[in-house]
Amino acid sequence: MAGLMGSFNRRLDYVRLSVTDRCNYRCRYCMPEEGVDWLDHEKILSYEEILVLCRLLHEMGVRKIRVTGGEPTVRKGLPDFLRRLHEEIPALHVALTTNGSLLHSMAVELSAIPLAGLNVSLDSLDPEKFRFLTRCGSLDDVLEGIRAFKARSDTPLKINTVLMRGFNDEEIPALLKFAESCGAVLRLIEFMPLDESVWSRDRFIPADDILKSLPEPEKWIPETKARRSPNHGIPVGPARYLVHAETGQRLGIIAAVGHHFCETCNRLRITATGELRSCLFSPEGVSLREALREGDLEAVRGLILAEAGRKPKCWKEASASTRHMSQIGG
Repeated sequence: MAGLMGSFNRRLDYVRLSVTDRCNYRCRYCMPEEGVDWLDHEKILSYEEILVLCRLLHEMGVRKIRVTGGEPTVRKGLPDFLRRLHEEIPALHVALTTNGSLLHSMAVELSAIPLAGLNVSLDSLDPEKFRFLTRCGSLDDVLEGIRAFKARSDTPLKINTVLMRGFNDEEIPALLKFAESCGAVLRLIEFMPLDESVWSRDRFIPADDILKSLPEPEKWIPETKARRSPNHGIPVGPARYLVHAETGQRLGIIAAVGHHFCETCNRLRITATGELRSCLFSPEGVSLREALREGDLEAVRGLILAEAGRKPKCWKEASASTRHMSQIGG
């Protein structure tokens, strides 16, 4: 399969694809309390259009699609779409990221789909903190959803936690215990400055401090079986994994700010409107929607290649977007 090459000789084989800008939460680091204006349905790619786009991306060398939002589970028909995506492109690795709020009601349907992975965002195990951060979420719904899904599926499960000093950093032991109890891998993430109005350096915890705050930090050792990136053979992805020397439990730490992974970044992002972005921090991308709706796949291919070639060497070279995270797609 021909590879999709970006700037600085990086092979781009991973796409984060948003299927909706809508979300049932109002997380403080993601959108304002009043929410944002939802897009009209006709501006969002249909599932059929997304399938066509995914087939083209796969032909161009993309090996993995991660479906995101907004919150992807609020879009009607998501399980059927995921099933079709797997059936029509069986070689494509399809993963899902969710806040877990609707996971319990979808556990049966989703567990029947051979997903490559499921990531659940969970920033606190304290009900009051959880509701404060999400502004409207129910912790019990998320925990029940995680347990219901794992009871039915052996899909690899990761729990993503954004750490904030003085807010949830003391919950690391409890989060590790919960992750272990449900067969998940906990990933602790540096608080990124995605929205300067809510980001605070006082809340930021660098990866080195996260390591020091782990229970029995000396027993967490670097994992040796790291999956290698097609870019220079360096371990792939933003997470660096550790293994507990006695229990064998795995833990990921994502140093998105302190030790960025731009050199090995293998991903592109597509918003719900069909806008392709080569970097999360790019102020703008290129729209694939019009060419896609006209059926001009060669034009779509050309736009993808051009945007891939504009991928910045480092996120610090890109100007931050003025849109909220829910509109870009994590």
